[in-house]
Amino acid sequence: MKIGAHVKTSGGVDKAIDRAEEMGAETIQIFSGAPQAWRRKEYRPEEVEAYRARVAETGIEPAFLHGVYLVNLATSNQENLAKSLDALAHDMNVCRLLGALGVIFHIGSHRGAGYEQVFRQVVDSVRTVVEATPEETWLILENSAGMGGTVGSKFDELGRIVREAGSPRVKVCLDTQHMFAAGYDVKAKDGLEVAMSEFDAEVGLDRLVAVHANDSKCPLAGGVDRHENIGEGHIGLDGLRNVMSYPAFREVPFLLEVPGFDNQGPDRRNVEILKGLREKAGLS
Repeated sequence: MKIGAHVKTSGGVDKAIDRAEEMGAETIQIFSGAPQAWRRKEYRPEEVEAYRARVAETGIEPAFLHGVYLVNLATSNQENLAKSLDALAHDMNVCRLLGALGVIFHIGSHRGAGYEQVFRQVVDSVRTVVEATPEETWLILENSAGMGGTVGSKFDELGRIVREAGSPRVKVCLDTQHMFAAGYDVKAKDGLEVAMSEFDAEVGLDRLVAVHANDSKCPLAGGVDRHENIGEGHIGLDGLRNVMSYPAFREVPFLLEVPGFDNQGPDRRNVEILKGLREKAGLS
């Protein structure tokens, strides 16, 4: 199990590796542009070369991209849907350039229309992106916390999309905070067992390729997407150690998306706490 974090790329994408090294991260997630803007970065060959050189020097991999927050495959606005597809396809091509595994993204919100109403559009959109992008890249659906009509808070919703998309390149990232907020009690051993049995039945453990490791400001089943530093929220240290100890997670990269103890994002202290839990789980 590698432990890493979402890191900034300001100053050059190779600087993401520098920042990861400074905080002790072993794997990373990045944006290819501002998370709240459609415009994505076009990487020059020398930037890609510098990044790949730093990866070779440090061994900090695999890498994942996170899709822009504006992406919404469930939208009724066709202009925004087209922009969503373009942004995802762009980031999938960036993955090929950088040697990253794939793009983790939020499916989006039906804004009250209902899952059944948007299901076909979401599936068709996933297929469109996969068919238009390099075969070695993964399109990775992230589970949601359930707020605002977001798609994918329940595993049956994710599973139906994965099955209907019909591609082995469609994978899943599980966010611990989102799971907890959506009603999956990951902090309790029996609750986690029930949750992962459901995930295996609906989605398939072979589709799980990454974990967003976050504590929760939101209580169980509160339905709100609010991340907290490791050990400071409702899941707690014992709950996150419970997750790390579960067999299905033992070789999956864990990526921090926490506010940071200085409110500057993931930091060394959060990384070290997670590494300590990994050691207590007997995985070091």
